[in-house]
Amino acid sequence: MNIKTISSSPYDDQKPGTSGLRKKVTVFQQPHYLANFVQSIFDSLDNCFGQSLVLGGDGRYYNREAIQIIIKIAAANGFNELIIGQGGLLSTPAASHLIRKNKAYGGLILSASHNAGGPTEDFGIKYNISNGGPASEKYTDAFFKRSLEINAYKMAELDDIDLDTQAEFKIKGLKIRIIDPVTDYAELMATIFDFDLLKESISSQYISLCFDAMHAITGPYAKRILEEMLGAPKGTVINGEPLEDFGGGHPDPNLVHAKELAQLMFSDKAPVFAAASDGDGDRNMVLGANIFVTPSDSLAIMAANAHYIPAYSKGIRGVARSMPTSQAVDRVAKAYNLPCFETPTGWKFFGNLLDADKITLCGEESFGSGSNHVREKDGLWAVLFWLNLIAKRRQSVADIVHEHWQKFGRDIYSRHDYEAVDSEIANDIFNHLRELLPTLTGKNFDEYAINYADEFCYQDPIDNSISEQQGIRIGFKNGSRIVFRLSGTGTVGATLRIYLEKFVKEKTEYQQEPQQALANLIELAEQLSEIKQRTGRLEPTVIT
Repeated sequence: MNIKTISSSPYDDQKPGTSGLRKKVTVFQQPHYLANFVQSIFDSLDNCFGQSLVLGGDGRYYNREAIQIIIKIAAANGFNELIIGQGGLLSTPAASHLIRKNKAYGGLILSASHNAGGPTEDFGIKYNISNGGPASEKYTDAFFKRSLEINAYKMAELDDIDLDTQAEFKIKGLKIRIIDPVTDYAELMATIFDFDLLKESISSQYISLCFDAMHAITGPYAKRILEEMLGAPKGTVINGEPLEDFGGGHPDPNLVHAKELAQLMFSDKAPVFAAASDGDGDRNMVLGANIFVTPSDSLAIMAANAHYIPAYSKGIRGVARSMPTSQAVDRVAKAYNLPCFETPTGWKFFGNLLDADKITLCGEESFGSGSNHVREKDGLWAVLFWLNLIAKRRQSVADIVHEHWQKFGRDIYSRHDYEAVDSEIANDIFNHLRELLPTLTGKNFDEYAINYADEFCYQDPIDNSISEQQGIRIGFKNGSRIVFRLSGTGTVGATLRIYLEKFVKEKTEYQQEPQQALANLIELAEQLSEIKQRTGRLEPTVIT
């Protein structure tokens, strides 16, 4: 195999965020940009020679071209096996499963998750390690350091590979497998959930459902599992064809971007259950007739009801949530005497806990939940969990949620996103908040007495690594919270997120509209952060 060494110059903007490197497509299309970053990854790993690599993405614009580039660089760096999803497609949880099942050295997942796609929109790449989970900060810091000094990369002189035909072949010692992207994942789901019960419940019309794939990666997965394996009627999966630009939509499963689904579920034609997933298939939105289940509540309800699911029927080891996620799951853990961990945002922080068998279920407020079956959040897994729960309990989504609130209380919760904020302004807001922190504890703001105010710092209980500046927390004596955090998933400016949480115990308070119930907290968050004054924004970009 002929290998070329191609000279290049480093870029200074290749620091991965919480979910890899995300930039505009036009940035990745710059000369040597993608190749430099991929070579920086391989240079930072211990030894790629003779190893196996999983490769695939969510099908967004530039996915195919990027895969051809990566194949040539991987071959030149000594990988001897590449496992690639047909068409260059793999959902993020399916890629995690393939890494684990094949005992691969790692995987490269091409996605910008819930971000928009298209020639002028977003692209992303992240490296997952051998446990199937995202690379930790130890790795991503090394990738960035190497990217600042790289001056050349290696490429094998190969013709482009036919990605559209399932096949297994060798090219000068390099084994390439183009596999069906769905089969292995679907088989895994059948080992976790009661597919016989689900088929009966769907065929008897006890469960009617609609799944919005948002023209993203989960279309083929949902059609195979929900329609073909479980017998849901054709058309149950809407927007089911993956498109490079997600059909011009925004593949973020929330009430704003999955508008068609939300309108259906709050109409007199609503089925029993509905859900949506995002660009790469790792997020989920769950709805019942006239009810939206917040991701925080969804995680708590899963933890409280895991014993109904075959794979977790003997009990779960513990639970974990990201710091901004509501404390609803903490209340379940306390009631059932389960260990409960609070981690920074980013699925990589759950990996050590899962590998050490400290937890079984985990989740974050940004529409992500998962378990020990893979090392990523998993949208379709969550959908099947809820379907299995409805079928087993013979209750509607609303009844399950309301019964949960009656038992544990409700954490009324909302997230306010200010997107594409000038980075300097965003940093000034956080510096302002940091200066306030020492003065806040003990202060009273009407019904809200501040119990603590800090900047979250996480020490991993498994490897003792430290992650600092993970968000600002203001906790109140009545169990409520305000959290401020800068997100690492955007590609333009900064995304400033404000998380608002009010705990209520009385049944008369359960049905409050979240924005009204949180009005005083929203005003207090503005008072403390001065976000509207400093940004000139009249309101958040998105409220969920």
